[in-house]
Amino acid sequence: MVLRDADPRRDAAACAAIYAPYVSASVASFEALPPTGEEMSGRIRAAHAWVLAEHEGVVVGYAYGSAHRERAAYRWAADVAAYIDAAHHRSGVGRALYTRLFEQLRAIGLWTLCAGITQPNDASNGLHRAMGFVPLGTFRRIGWKAGAWHDVQWWQLDLRPGEPGPPSELDARS
Repeated sequence: MVLRDADPRRDAAACAAIYAPYVSASVASFEALPPTGEEMSGRIRAAHAWVLAEHEGVVVGYAYGSAHRERAAYRWAADVAAYIDAAHHRSGVGRALYTRLFEQLRAIGLWTLCAGITQPNDASNGLHRAMGFVPLGTFRRIGWKAGAWHDVQWWQLDLRPGEPGPPSELDARS
């Protein structure tokens, strides 16, 4: 397996193809329609970091960190997610992607990572727990999809436990 940074032009279609079943055949994503390659390209460009995994030259998964919220005080936090092709679930791809992604997010000055997981989702809960996330709370009946209400549990990881002092200055855009 090869891990590398995503290229918005070269990798967007592959990432869109991996993500599509999470939108159209599950409740893991609350999107109604799978994004196009062009839309995915824009998401890759907008992310703090976006890494992907290749197996034998084929993209089999990706993970990214994006802005948590728009307000300036949130600029040291990111939302993270990983999406893996079904044929490669439980093969270590998610852990490898997150390990590389978290190194990159730490290097650019981020402190806190957040992940929202539609419940139930034992596999995603297990990955996040294994990576050091802790559950914070659950938004009950927050999303309606596939004819039912769904809960989203929020998880958090401190990228710099025990590190004192104010964060380095990141661009205050809001």
